[in-house]
Amino acid sequence: MTDPHDDEIVRRELNTDREEPTVAIAEVVADLEGTQADELTTAYDCIDGMISELYSNPPSPEAQMTIEFTYSGYRITVEQSGAAKFVKVT
Repeated sequence: MTDPHDDEIVRRELNTDREEPTVAIAEVVADLEGTQADELTTAYDCIDGMISELYSNPPSPEAQMTIEFTYSGYRITVEQSGAAKFVKVT
């Protein structure tokens, strides 16, 4: 079954080994908005900590843990595998 909003979802694979994973999220949002990442508002420190923890101490694959939050006009879902979905909030 397909999601009726599939055409609104942008999917990316994030590098789970990256030192600052929030920067990767800002880069994707900047790309989607046609701007530079440093022109966006700073991502919250707690988000970076949560994503870093998700990647460095991931729960077992069976847990299928995800983090979902809103940043710079996008609802973002990040999975422990590095799969990420970006949906523009209107």
